[in-house]
Amino acid sequence: MDGRLLVFSGNANEGLAREIATNLRIGLGRALVGQFKNGETRVKLHDNVRGCDVFVVQPTCSPVDHHLMELLLLIDALRRASAARVTAVIPYYGYAKQEKKTSGREPISAKLVANLIRTAGADRVLTMDLHAPAIEGFFDIPVDHLQAAQMLSDYVRGLNLPNPVVVSPDAGGVGRANRFRERIGAGLAIIAKQRPESDIAEVQEIVGDVEGKTAIIVDDMISTGGTLVEAAHALLDRGARKVYACATHGVFADEAMNIIKSSDLVETIVTNTIPQSPTSLDSRVRTISVAPLFAEAIMRIHKDLSLSALFSEHA
Repeated sequence: MDGRLLVFSGNANEGLAREIATNLRIGLGRALVGQFKNGETRVKLHDNVRGCDVFVVQPTCSPVDHHLMELLLLIDALRRASAARVTAVIPYYGYAKQEKKTSGREPISAKLVANLIRTAGADRVLTMDLHAPAIEGFFDIPVDHLQAAQMLSDYVRGLNLPNPVVVSPDAGGVGRANRFRERIGAGLAIIAKQRPESDIAEVQEIVGDVEGKTAIIVDDMISTGGTLVEAAHALLDRGARKVYACATHGVFADEAMNIIKSSDLVETIVTNTIPQSPTSLDSRVRTISVAPLFAEAIMRIHKDLSLSALFSEHA
């Protein structure tokens, strides 16, 4: 694209946005993103964006509603300021847990949010490790779906863990776990679980050999931490020597960090799609930056280059 490349950020993860801009060798776009005294979100652009190719970095993490509104208003402001193209860069896509109806009288929240982003004026979306891949189809605009598996697996491979086995915490994550174990040269195990209610999971069975092995639980996100800790207990009960955990998104809701701190997990590896407070992080929680991958994807989009090679390198 011929227009000048600009990167703006809301307040959800300004640190990641600045790191992405640094990788692109540009400064972060100037904008006021705050609140009026009545609590409403206020946005005002300070840079001229007319004819520019603009990327808005804003994960919709907690507080989800507030950060989603910031994203929508930033997109609307850019569109009204005559930006040539607006790409919503959403490292973590919130409202993804309700991507289908599991019973009557429920919304499909992930679809509604997709509609809001498109209606606000986004031309395309760049995201990472959606909770359900089907969410990509909810958008009527192009979606580039990055994966953090390569970065996470490279880190785990560097640990040189003895006799590793990759564990999927549920049947839905088997594909993700299988690709991960191929990268690090490990075995595969699957945990069968049930959810008696939302955000609560119970381990029923473990399929695969974990006895005497180093288990690495691989998931897309860590929310309450309850499922992760219960899975670690079950693996140790089945004879696993040590348990590690890998996830793209460290949501760490409620008391999740304290639960993980008091667990038997040796190390928990997440990315910085969601910002983590330095005071709350435990020494056993490792954060890996996805800024280089997002920066490379943004540059390829800006130059109208194919992202297929990028997916094959990092998928």
